[in-house]
This record gives sequence, C-alpha cells and structure tokens, in this order.
Amino acid sequence: MINAIIVDDEPLAQDVLETYIEKIPELNLVKKCSNALEANDALKEEKVDLMFLDIQMPQLTGVDFVKTLSDPPIVIFTTAYPNYAVEGFELNALDYLLKPISLERFMKAANKAIAQIELKRKGGSGPEAAPAEEEPEYIFVKADKKLVKINYHDIIYIEGLKDYVIIRQDNSRVITLQTMKSLEEKLPQHIFKRIHRSYIVNIERIDAVVGNMVEVVEKGKAKHLPIGKNYRDELLEIVNKNRL
Repeated sequence: MINAIIVDDEPLAQDVLETYIEKIPELNLVKKCSNALEANDALKEEKVDLMFLDIQMPQLTGVDFVKTLSDPPIVIFTTAYPNYAVEGFELNALDYLLKPISLERFMKAANKAIAQIELKRKGGSGPEAAPAEEEPEYIFVKADKKLVKINYHDIIYIEGLKDYVIIRQDNSRVITLQTMKSLEEKLPQHIFKRIHRSYIVNIERIDAVVGNMVEVVEKGKAKHLPIGKNYRDELLEIVNKNRL
C-alpha cells in the first residue's frame, strides 16, 4: 500500500483529491492538511510515500515547503496557476496537475507515482532480469503502394491530417493512411513526444521552446509548432530534466 497525504487550503480541492484517491486501490490516504505546517507534522507522524501538494497556500507556499524538506516524499504539485510549472519541475516534482483536475489526468499522474514507488521498493529490476530486446531505429509505413523504411533520426516532426499523417523529414515527406494515436503508440516514447493533437515531434530535433511553441528547423528555416494545453506539462517535464 502507498501512503499519501493531501496538502491544500481549499476544502473543495481536498474533497476532489480524496475522491480520486479512493478510486485507486494502491493508494491509502493517511492525512488531509490545510497548510504546510500541518503537512510537516504529518510527515513526522506518518510514513508518507506520496504528497499531493498545492502551491498557493497561506504562510508557506508548496514550493517553499518542499525546499525545507531534506528527504521529501514523491511530490505531485496541484495548482490553478500554470506559471509555476517550471519551478515545480526544478524541485524534481514527479508531476504538475492544473486545476480543475480531471480524473483521467489524476490517474495518469498517480499511476506514474505508483510505478516509481514500487520500482524503488523492489530495488530496481534486479540482476536476474532478462536483458531488454534492442529496439530497431526505424519504422516501415505504407505509402505509394509500398512499404517505406523511415529512420527515426531522419524524422523532424509528424503532422496529423484527418485519417492521414505527414511524416516530415529533412528533404522529403511521406504521407500515410494512419491515425496520430496509432502511430504515437508505435513510436518509441524516449524519442518522440506528442505536443498537440495534430503534432508529434522528434525530441532530438527541438531547437527551442518559445512560449507555447516548439521550434524546429525544416528545409533550413525555423518552423514553429504549437504546444497543446493538454501536452504542455509533460513537455516541460522533459525540458526541465535536461535544463542547466
């Protein structure tokens, strides 16, 4: 069982998170706290694995509270203010939930936390684990009545167009009858990232993140791709893990 606490000064927000936690069998809610001082006492009294922490609170913000902890539990920030996302990830927060929080988004963050905690408890994969099968660095797609081989590193980004996708490469493009969702599931997630309902980008080909846009280079010119609201948090997480 994974022990969790909620830290939020809004009773309604506490109730929503409590209801969501009750839907996940692996989670056990041990305490609801209205501020950082109560949370600090809870961490001393209980064995806490996971903390759902609001950022904007009286007396001490969630961000400042985490900075005071020498050995914090896994933290998932919750807030109504998206401008705190970057600072949250700089503190190694696992995730960042923007209010109002949907059950789907909550479950995605909770499952990520559960997987990380269980892996830590097992001490990793262990010496007897079978070696992972090496993944190919290419994919075949059907285009122009043939199967075309496309190397991952040649792909700049992928654009969705109804039931078709356009795979943009340095000097060419390939159009194939396929949905964005099905293609996203086939592509390696450590190389490609969905940033918008109409765009998947090769992470290695991102030159910059400018506001709500990702900048890549296509045919020698800067190309700006929009970042969708539902994909922004996960992209910021990737960016901040590799930020100086």
